[in-house]
Amino acid sequence: MRVTTRIDGEVGGLALGPTYAVLDAIATAPSLLAAARSLGISYRSAWSRLAAIEAVLGRPVAVKTKGHGTALTPYGAAFHASLAATYRRLGPVLAAEEIRLAGALHRLQEPETGRLRLAASHDPLLLAAAAEIPGVELAVAGSLDALAQLRAGAADAAGFHYGARSAPPAPFDALANDPALAIHPLFDREQGFMLPPGNPKGVGSVGDIARLRLRFVNRQRGAGTRIWFERLCAEAGISPATILGSRMEEFTHQAVAALIATGAADVGMGTPAVAERFGLAFHSVGWETYFLAVRTEFLAVSDSDDSGRAETARRVREPLALLLAAVADAARGSLGYASPSAGYQSAACG
Repeated sequence: MRVTTRIDGEVGGLALGPTYAVLDAIATAPSLLAAARSLGISYRSAWSRLAAIEAVLGRPVAVKTKGHGTALTPYGAAFHASLAATYRRLGPVLAAEEIRLAGALHRLQEPETGRLRLAASHDPLLLAAAAEIPGVELAVAGSLDALAQLRAGAADAAGFHYGARSAPPAPFDALANDPALAIHPLFDREQGFMLPPGNPKGVGSVGDIARLRLRFVNRQRGAGTRIWFERLCAEAGISPATILGSRMEEFTHQAVAALIATGAADVGMGTPAVAERFGLAFHSVGWETYFLAVRTEFLAVSDSDDSGRAETARRVREPLALLLAAVADAARGSLGYASPSAGYQSAACG
């Protein structure tokens, strides 16, 4: 079932959605008549809406000039830009909520099957796959937070990553030796710097970000992407605290990209697919493996065991198997994703 959401709100009784539509049409059309046609309304109706907007704001937002049609005033252009920035920033949030709500409705309409409580670091491919599988309840968290939920019994599995293909840093290095957990590589993915279109500053390293005093958007503490960025800083001999904006935190790749796309920031880390979606430049810093940690108690249950605990394990394994298959299939055909490297799998998972 497809779910769509929209942004509602008002200022002084003025509905923001219709107001933005009128201003956007005027900003992109050569005349008010053309703007009205693009909105599917009459010329008279367009003038009426424009007059209502100006009455509430108390300032002219558009001006009609002889031979040049109708254009936004400086005030109108600034108001339009502010609304556009708000819609761009909220867009990724609404998209994520659409996926979550669609998944919830899908599960409600399907017969009761398995139930997998999954806490996972944010990844668009994983979120989209999980939303299509009945019984998967996904909570987005940083890599370390996801693992903490798994150990506390609040999750049955945890999705995590920690950066480029190298020896796992602490505390990830202890996971492979934990008999209570099974570590499964889900996919490889590329990450890098997301930048304004064309990469006008020629950014190619953490050193460039520090030297040029660019505004960086960080991920929240405990996020695998943040751990990777801090390791890049350490390798370059740079303290993350000296990076301008390093304390500005966002929780998803889309939120980081939205800030860059609106000019509120200059650079942040993310995947090439997200950069492409927001029309940003992308400079790769490497590939990493995204892992799934699962409680071994759910995997080591025989078919003859009829205990309640065994039944719970079998109910978890059904959506887990579907999720693994769906993610593997999606990774093979998505920009910036690939099947996990076999050699790295054995080294990382023990």
